[in-house]
Amino acid sequence: MKKYQEIFNDLRDRITKGHYAPDELLPTEQNLRKIYDVSRDTVRKALSLLTEAGLIQKIQGRGSVVIKQEQVDFPVSGLTSYQELVETQGLHSKTEVISFELLTIDSHLALLTGFKQHSKAWKVVRTRALDGKVAVLDTDYLSYDFAPQLSQEIAAKSIYAYLEDDLQLDISYAQKEITVEPSSQEERELMQNKDDFLVLIKSRVFLGNAQQFQYTESRHKLDKFKFVEFARRKHSL
Repeated sequence: MKKYQEIFNDLRDRITKGHYAPDELLPTEQNLRKIYDVSRDTVRKALSLLTEAGLIQKIQGRGSVVIKQEQVDFPVSGLTSYQELVETQGLHSKTEVISFELLTIDSHLALLTGFKQHSKAWKVVRTRALDGKVAVLDTDYLSYDFAPQLSQEIAAKSIYAYLEDDLQLDISYAQKEITVEPSSQEERELMQNKDDFLVLIKSRVFLGNAQQFQYTESRHKLDKFKFVEFARRKHSL
């Protein structure tokens, strides 16, 4: 692990554990350099990661201020797995696999998922709990051709870590659709939720060679997440 990532992890843990409280300033860049015995560039890279994670805001003339975390920041355009998200933001989460099965794609699923009819895919349904309360319901379809040895044990941890680290797959980009949809009775029961609506994110995910390997429907509680994006206006020439 690179030094700036170690500093990011340490500062993130201190923020989430309350060592640095909301609206409090972090030590200056100069002091952070002395604390960690690193260069200014290394400190700035660590602070940049904290900013991207939504943990601090850099204010001109003041420094880096800790942001109050009322909701979990969920990056809209990034291709970040749920496990990576909770680790980055230092959250306490538990994944439960509700069902795990191998099925054959029929005509209906072919239209829904983008996979070829008659091909095989794993269907994985998981709940994600934050602080003991279910916040996300994920339904994943993963091509059997790319992960024939996928297991329920792997699904309970991190499928992306398995695909990238063990299988060396190049997960590259996704096409996403985000809507607010009425919640079904089954969804309310699985998510222990009485809300009438959920945020639904549909994603088709592709490898670097443009082959699709995943289709996901991820349902989020409205009060637990805020969906964020960093946008920059291009200057006219």
